[in-house]
Amino acid sequence: MLNQKMCEMGKRRSAIREIFEYANRRSAEIGRENVFDFSLGNPSVPAPKEVNESILRTVNTTDSVALHGYTSAQGDKTCRDRIAASLNRRFDLGVSGDDLYLTCGAAACLTITFNAICNEGDEVIVFAPYFPEYTVFVEGAGAKLVVLKSSEKTGFLPDAELLEKAITPKTKAVLLNSPNNPSGVIYGEETLRAVADVLRRKSAEFGETIYLVSDEPYRELVYDEEIKVPFVTKYYKESIVCYSYSKSLSLPGERIGYILVNPNAQDKSDVYAAVCGAGRKLGFVCAPSLFQRVAADCDGLTGDLNAYKANRDLLYNGMKQSGYECLHPDGAFYLFFKAPGGDSEAFCERAKKYELLLVSGTGFGCPGWVRIAYCVSADTIARALPYLDKLAKEY
Repeated sequence: MLNQKMCEMGKRRSAIREIFEYANRRSAEIGRENVFDFSLGNPSVPAPKEVNESILRTVNTTDSVALHGYTSAQGDKTCRDRIAASLNRRFDLGVSGDDLYLTCGAAACLTITFNAICNEGDEVIVFAPYFPEYTVFVEGAGAKLVVLKSSEKTGFLPDAELLEKAITPKTKAVLLNSPNNPSGVIYGEETLRAVADVLRRKSAEFGETIYLVSDEPYRELVYDEEIKVPFVTKYYKESIVCYSYSKSLSLPGERIGYILVNPNAQDKSDVYAAVCGAGRKLGFVCAPSLFQRVAADCDGLTGDLNAYKANRDLLYNGMKQSGYECLHPDGAFYLFFKAPGGDSEAFCERAKKYELLLVSGTGFGCPGWVRIAYCVSADTIARALPYLDKLAKEY
């Protein structure tokens, strides 16, 4: 008999992917220009020119066998060292290439990390709203995802008091995502310090390490210079960073990222060994060789963030004028708003009559809210706003 759980997962996509596939079908029927697909976080801004320059230079100057051959399981040592040097220049982290494990994007980062640190029956705490696939990644490692809800009044910032009450002897990790998908909210220093203080107290109380896992594919997508994304390794020693170049370099289809194990962790060598072992178990060894080199060349660069900022302002201001209650996104490229009428599923279904394809917040742990991915063309947003206004007036 087949693994029925895997079979069921294969037959039923995530809600985001279901809408994306629906958009593809409708586009074939009525033309893509007539479909307002706000479902998937697929960057619309081109990769920075340095990416293509790096690809061409690498292809033209690197021996073909070396270029397309295996690297070390954890990634080419030179590439890891160069990425570490970039992180140290930008964030003053004091990390080395031996703290990095190069991966096939953020999904591989998280899957490997939870398989590395979790045992059967462990729990991982996350705050809603959260990326729906976290459930798959955590449960695939034999653990349970425990969802906590913070107050809408704080912009869904993690609530340290709520966290302290929720931690049990089964808690293995707390998972944070900032800038957040789907809200665009950034967790500041005060939030990280409060979470770290709780984890230190509870780790001491139970005599077991509780890890802080930070999922950071949107780290560079911040639109105001005065707003900073704190680096979690500076606030909590037992931390692991999961990063992807998919959003910053507009390379989602190339699947390249890294796991950073905090070099100050008490059992850093064992944690890193567990990451390597989990990567081996799952078959995630040797991330794409060419794009390891591209990542090393381009770490820290981004596509045109001004385009995303203009999209955010156009969409946010337009929806506010139509009466929608929206969170102001300081990062990432999503807008999170309250569904008029309170039923986000019904609202998203009704939006389809205007060919507006939106994602209900139910899968993000926030029923009654809706996500719009504004990583689309400005023209798409401008043409969609009158329909969003019509939709609001129906309520």
